[in-house]
Amino acid sequence: MQRRAFLASSLGLGAMSLAACESKAPIAGGFTGIDMARGHAMRDGALRSAAPGSTRRTRVVIAGGGVAGLAAARALRAKGVDDFVVLELEDTAGGNSRGGVLEGIACPLGAHYLPVPGDDAHEVQDLLEELGLRRRVAGRWAYDERHLCHSPQERLFFEGEWHDGLLPVQGVGAETLAQYRRFSQRVDALQQATRFAIPSLRVPTTAATFGLDAMTFGQWLDAEGLGDAHLRWYLEYSCRDDYGAGVAQVSAWAGIHYFASRHGFHAPGDDNADRDAVLTWPEGNGWLTQRLAAPLGDRLRTGQVVTRIAETRGGVEVDVFDAASKSLVRWQAERCIVALPVFVAARVVENPPALLRRAAAALQYAPWLVANVHLDAPLADRTGAAPSWDNVVYGTRGLGYVDARHQALDPTPRATVLTWYRPLGPSSFDGTDGRRQLLDQPWSAWRDALLAELSVPHPDIAERATRIDITRYGHAMAIPTPGLRAQLGNDGTVTAGRLAFAHADWSGYSIFEEAFTRGHLAGSLPA
Repeated sequence: MQRRAFLASSLGLGAMSLAACESKAPIAGGFTGIDMARGHAMRDGALRSAAPGSTRRTRVVIAGGGVAGLAAARALRAKGVDDFVVLELEDTAGGNSRGGVLEGIACPLGAHYLPVPGDDAHEVQDLLEELGLRRRVAGRWAYDERHLCHSPQERLFFEGEWHDGLLPVQGVGAETLAQYRRFSQRVDALQQATRFAIPSLRVPTTAATFGLDAMTFGQWLDAEGLGDAHLRWYLEYSCRDDYGAGVAQVSAWAGIHYFASRHGFHAPGDDNADRDAVLTWPEGNGWLTQRLAAPLGDRLRTGQVVTRIAETRGGVEVDVFDAASKSLVRWQAERCIVALPVFVAARVVENPPALLRRAAAALQYAPWLVANVHLDAPLADRTGAAPSWDNVVYGTRGLGYVDARHQALDPTPRATVLTWYRPLGPSSFDGTDGRRQLLDQPWSAWRDALLAELSVPHPDIAERATRIDITRYGHAMAIPTPGLRAQLGNDGTVTAGRLAFAHADWSGYSIFEEAFTRGHLAGSLPA
C-alpha cells in the first residue's frame, strides 16, 4: 500500500470509528494536569502587587519542582541541609515527568520511560540504587526486572499490519535497506570519532561537535545522500520523540546524538540489534518523581507562582503568589536554585545576568499534547506483531501510544489506559503554529484527531473508549536547534552571584538524565 492510499484509508476508518461513537454513550473528558492560567498570569504580570502580605525565611529556595528542582532538594538533604523550600507552580511536583490516575488506573502525564543509564550518568545510577532498582549481584550491576520494560517492547503499524520494531523493514526495497545500513555505519563512525554521552555536559566540545551543531540534521542527511522516504520517516519520528521537532529543525549533532548516545540505530541484520533496556512504570517517570517528592514533606509547596527573584545585599528574595490563599509571599534566603525553564527564569529574575538573557534568546520550545484514553476492554487488533508497550502508526502526526497495563504481571484482559503523544513543534508534517493550535483547539478536536489516528489499527476504539483526559504543555521541551550548543556552552553548573541555574534547558533538550544531573550539581554546590 502506498503512503497516499494508506492515509486515505486512515481517514475512512477514522470516519467509521467516529460514526460508531455516536451510537454509544458520549466519551467523557477534558483538559487536565496543567493550570495554564497560572503560567499566563505570571507572564502577564497580573500576580505582582506593591508589597508581599507576609515574609518567610529559609536557607535555600528552590524555584521549580520539576526533575531538576527535586534532584537539587535530594542533593541538599544528602549534604545535611534541611532548611530549604521547593516552590512549584502546579498542584503536584514532577514537571514533564508527572503521573496521574484515570478511572483508578495509573498513567503518565508526560515522560514515560528512562533508559538504563550509562556510567556518565552516575548521579542517576545512584538514584536508581537508592530506590532499589539496581543492585550488585556477583560483582555486577543487575536491574530489577519487574521495572524493566516487558516484552514485546515496540511495534509499528505499517502497510496494513503490525511489525516488530519501529523501523519499516517488511516490504521495503533493496535501496531502503542499503540506506539503513549506510546510516548505521555513519553513526558508528561518528561515535568513534566524536564522543557522545548522556549527560552531554560530560562530553568535551570539539571542532567536530561544532560542525555538527552548525547545520540541521536534514542538511547533514542530504549531504550524506540519505534521502530514502522510509529512513527519513523513522528519523523524523525519532527527533520528534526526543526533541519535539523534526529533522529540518534540530541540529545534526542532536540527530546523531539520539542514536550515538541513547537509543542506538540497528539496521536489519545487525548482530547487536537488541534495543537498550528501558525502565518504565504505569505512571511513567511519575514513579520516580513521586519518590523524589515524598521525603520533602512541607518543604515542598505546590500552587506557588514565582513572580520575582532578586539578589539583595545579604542574600536573595523570592516573591511567590500562593494560589490557595491568593496572597503574595516573600521568601528571604541565602541563595536560590533557579530550577525553572529558561524563558520563565528570564522573566522573573530581576536584572537577569547576561548568560540568562543569551540563553533565553537562543532557546526555542516545542509544545506537546498528552492524551490518556480509558478503555473498558482490550481493543480488537490487526494481524501481525503482538500488542506491545510502545505502539506506533506509520505516517501519522502522533507518536503512537503506550499501554498502562503492559507492565502488569496479571495477564487477565481488562480495562486499561492508553497514553497517546502528539508533539506540536515544527516538523515536516506542517508549518502551523503548534502553540496557538494547542491553546485554541477545543478538547473535542483533539479527541477526534486521536480517534481518527488510532482507529486505523483499532477500528473499535471509539466503542471501547469511555474517557479521554488531555494534558497540554505549551513549552514542553527545548528544541536543540543549530548553533544552540555553541550558544549555551557546556558548563555543568551555571551560576551568577547567589543564583544557581538548574534545568534541562541548559543542555538544550529535555530528558530526565540532563535535568536530574544539573539539579544534583546545583544542590551540591558549596554553601
